[in-house]
Amino acid sequence: MKSKWFLLMLFIILSFSLTVSSAFAKEAVMPARVTAYDGKSFAGLQDPEYLSYDQALREYLIKRIDQRFGIALDPKKYSGFDLLEIEALFKCKKSNEPFNIFFKNVSKTSVRSKRG
Repeated sequence: MKSKWFLLMLFIILSFSLTVSSAFAKEAVMPARVTAYDGKSFAGLQDPEYLSYDQALREYLIKRIDQRFGIALDPKKYSGFDLLEIEALFKCKKSNEPFNIFFKNVSKTSVRSKRG
């Protein structure tokens, strides 16, 4: 009987901590235009809904990368998933590394830095 209460309490604590941690996440909530596609499946890369989703994701990520890192990217040159990868690489970069080295894997580079 004690093990059931222990498991119940553990479940309550875990669910509460997950709820609190998601509420205090340091990332801003993604705009409704992007989250409107949560859980949807697309027929392919030419599916109009996929193209709309990718465009919304690109616009959001271009703005976020520009605000965080001072790097202006051309939204027409990168897919939304390329921008997610670029942002992840920027987060992991060392302070003495230039941003341009991260574009070797993503060949569609169109970068200008606001920080000089």
